[in-house]
Amino acid sequence: MIATAAYEIERLLLFGQKKGLIEGLDVIVARNQLLDLFRLDAPYKGEVPNEDFEYPTQLLESLLDIAAEQKLFDNEINTFRVNFEARIMGALMPRASEVAKTFAQLQKNEGSQAATDYFYKLCIDSNYIRTAQIAKNIKWAVPTSYGDIEITINLTKPEKDPKTIALEKLQPQAGYPKCMLCTDNIGYAGRINFPARQNHRIVPLNLCGEEWYLQYSPYVYYNEHCIIFCGEHKPMEMNRQTLKLIFDFVSQFPHYTCGSNANLPIVGGSILSHTHFQGGRYVFPMQKTSAVVEYSMPDLKDVALSVLNWPVSAVRCQGKNAEQVLEAGCRIMNTWETWNDESVDIISHTSDTPHNTITPILHYEEDKGYILDVVPRNNRTNDQYPDGIFHPHKELHHIKKENIGLIEVMGLAILPARLKQQSAEICEILCGNMPADTARQPESSLAVHADWIDHLCKTYGTSLSAEQAQECVRKEIGLKFAKVLECAGVFKMNETGLAAFDRFLNAAGCKKV
Repeated sequence: MIATAAYEIERLLLFGQKKGLIEGLDVIVARNQLLDLFRLDAPYKGEVPNEDFEYPTQLLESLLDIAAEQKLFDNEINTFRVNFEARIMGALMPRASEVAKTFAQLQKNEGSQAATDYFYKLCIDSNYIRTAQIAKNIKWAVPTSYGDIEITINLTKPEKDPKTIALEKLQPQAGYPKCMLCTDNIGYAGRINFPARQNHRIVPLNLCGEEWYLQYSPYVYYNEHCIIFCGEHKPMEMNRQTLKLIFDFVSQFPHYTCGSNANLPIVGGSILSHTHFQGGRYVFPMQKTSAVVEYSMPDLKDVALSVLNWPVSAVRCQGKNAEQVLEAGCRIMNTWETWNDESVDIISHTSDTPHNTITPILHYEEDKGYILDVVPRNNRTNDQYPDGIFHPHKELHHIKKENIGLIEVMGLAILPARLKQQSAEICEILCGNMPADTARQPESSLAVHADWIDHLCKTYGTSLSAEQAQECVRKEIGLKFAKVLECAGVFKMNETGLAAFDRFLNAAGCKKV
């Protein structure tokens, strides 16, 4: 076993050299760190095959199995395995300052795309971006009246086992790092309830004279899924400065979309305590949709405005003059902040508690200029909708009950892993291989879908082929998610909703074209 560990270390070191993670004297340092980690006195002395791996996954799995046998971590708890993996790759990582220097030099000499290409590749080669796990995700697109909507069943984050949950409950309250976005995460060893980050790197940015940082998401939901976060740990905000920061980022990285989650609960993201944006090199379904009504702001001649054919209410501001597009977005945002229209359940404040905010999304196209999509949001609740009036309603919770954040707003559904097995079982019902009343049986895992399954059986019958059943189930999941997005829309895409939308835009200074 000891000789095998030393041999596998040499294979990983060769991988690191081929990928440019380490070179020269770095190899010796990395070797010694890994020997210490695996409690070995000397390296492997034999020949190592000249192998070409795209990712380090196979090499890491071999080393992790050996480490588990040596009881270097508790292999019954997946978190400890993942954390030990980061510790292994940490030995091959360049220093954070070296990464930042290389990124800055590339951006200056070859442009921002060359810089992000380098950084993204580094995060893949180091296994910070968990490519093998991401490949397990199930993805498809569904045509709707709004255009195609993309569906992902997210399998990258394994569900916690009872032992892990029990250990997490025993953990004392920790304040370091303050959150998963803070700069303190780089190189952090992790714990049972916080991921290890020895293979994590960030690069500094200057946005509007402020210190910000760029990193990639380890579980990318789309190509080059990045996170842009403030150097200071401060709560999410939504104001003119927020939009200016987004515009500055896109002006520096015009090949990336950039948007912000809303800053209020229910309609916001999962981390409201640290100001951040999300971006990436990806064309989202929302960006492909058409306009239903066109507007203008008479004093902003270079800006075209439109209401989009989209389930989540959205105003598009478009033009090559960044200042004018920014100004149009700010006027819409500021008007919405205090907008009330009880005929469509919009109330901006309850006493001093605000309910209205926006989800802004910006991208750049060479022929069109800056394209800012402003999505009005409202987080009010009532007795009928205690989770949120403009939140997925209860009858849709069997598909999606979590907040509708930035990524979902843009038409990319991130659905829970449970749907993989559940949708497969529903297909079996539609093929006639399982009883149609399976979901009505005591303790059935499909109980949450019982009414939906009844609908599917009535619509499609129970004698489909496997291919037909999968096609039907995937289509119906997509249509359900479209309804989820419709719930989040403050102005519904009907005569009443569009009339209310028009009243709001008139108040913001917009006129129909």
